[in-house]
Amino acid sequence: MELKVEGLNLKVRNAWRDKIEEEKERLERHHASLVHNLRVTLEQTSSHKEGGYEVRLIAGVPSETVVVKRRGEAVAAILVEAFDTLGLQLKEFQRKRRKGSKNQEVVGAGPAGLGVIKKLSPFESYGFILAADGREVYFHENSLKGLELDTLVEGDAVTFGESAGDKGPQATWVRAA
Repeated sequence: MELKVEGLNLKVRNAWRDKIEEEKERLERHHASLVHNLRVTLEQTSSHKEGGYEVRLIAGVPSETVVVKRRGEAVAAILVEAFDTLGLQLKEFQRKRRKGSKNQEVVGAGPAGLGVIKKLSPFESYGFILAADGREVYFHENSLKGLELDTLVEGDAVTFGESAGDKGPQATWVRAA
């Protein structure tokens, strides 16, 4: 991980550099090879109301940039808080990336599925499709394309895209066949 530390309106103290290096190492342990570069900017602010210092972390991750800003009176404390927040954002980034790759594997595995509406629960905004292979696939009202839930009836033929949901297969989109 490439690290750049800069100070605006202040001289960066060695104790702060040591704290940044310590937090960077902790970040690398938990998110190995995710962050390509990290820029830490320490700035002394003129507004006492917002705190005397601002810390900005700008992390370059694959196809994205994550930015964290924190203000306060004590640089060491806001450094720790900023790095903790960055760690949480990176954890969420990794979770979304894993979920996205899991969905791409399932969706990319074959063409759209064919099926018929098996069960509708319009008051709960969902239903189930009986797929051509006999499986039940959950769908939510938000996945309907060019259809309205209240116009569907059991037995209507549909095509759908599929992904792995928390409780089994779910339709990512549903259209009339």
